[in-house]
Amino acid sequence: MFVIRPVRETDLDDIVALADLTSFGLTTLPRDKELLESRVHESVQAFQNISRGKASGQAYLLVMEEVETQKIVGTCGIVSKVGGFEPFYAYRIETSRHESLTLNIRRDLPILHLVAEHDGPSEIGSLFLHPDYRQGGNGRLLSLSRFLMMAEFPKLFDDEVIAEMRGVINEQGQSPFWDAVGKHFFDLEFPKADYLSILNKEFIGDLMPVHPIYLPLLPQSAQDVIGEVHQETRPARKLLESEGFRFQQMIDIFEAGPILHCPRSMIRTVRESRRESIAEIVEQIDSEESYFISNASEDFRVVRSKLQMTTQGVHLERAAAETLQVKTGDQVRFVTPKSG
Repeated sequence: MFVIRPVRETDLDDIVALADLTSFGLTTLPRDKELLESRVHESVQAFQNISRGKASGQAYLLVMEEVETQKIVGTCGIVSKVGGFEPFYAYRIETSRHESLTLNIRRDLPILHLVAEHDGPSEIGSLFLHPDYRQGGNGRLLSLSRFLMMAEFPKLFDDEVIAEMRGVINEQGQSPFWDAVGKHFFDLEFPKADYLSILNKEFIGDLMPVHPIYLPLLPQSAQDVIGEVHQETRPARKLLESEGFRFQQMIDIFEAGPILHCPRSMIRTVRESRRESIAEIVEQIDSEESYFISNASEDFRVVRSKLQMTTQGVHLERAAAETLQVKTGDQVRFVTPKSG
């Protein structure tokens, strides 16, 4: 069995080992022990204040633990609100009309317009699963656990949720879009600029061009990757789209990956999840269907297990109850893994 739970300070070495397996472009899980230690500590503090929290920029980091071995095999996270002191930067794809009555020519040209969000939405990120565990629905459990948390603690998050998807980058860390745009203004290779953006975003506002960028002026190789995702990110995009996320013409400023949006209340897992009391804990439930089940505790936990609904409440298998740390009479929230 696997459990999704808040990260602990003692998980740091396992998190560092996972980060070493990531490729370029996953800025929310950097290959930097000091930065990861800071993120773990920030998350621990955020969970300690969860009962009186609100959407003001806290970063929550969850881990997937194999219960039998206590091995950390994955991570996922939520930032309660982006922006603030350091804006959230993105390019919005717009259309600029050019018309000449003399020549009887009218052209609608796509442009990129830089936007800086100071009071932004919640953002999901830090999703990474060890390659050896990418089967059996583990990725879906890891990803959707964040939405069960949003459903359980709605006051912690913004009404809008975004997911900044990793764009097209090759194995050497080269980005066609960065080479065509950002590199001219920053004089940095993509991996270096990507890393610096984790430390401090102030340089983005200082150096990024504020005037519109006309897409037809870019090399075709750069145009081709705008709004496209890294090949390893395609399953994650498909999953989020099945949950209701949509591309709304916003892209990452570095490698042009798509930024997906969805109102929090319209996310399938949030919308369809139910909260019920545990009527009975049993050894085994005879059913083919499993659910994603979370507790209603500040020590938030999610498992995949069988569950039976009755008029008195739900029946829960003992192994799941022990992992969720719940007992008869406690509340659980649950949802089917996929929309019917």
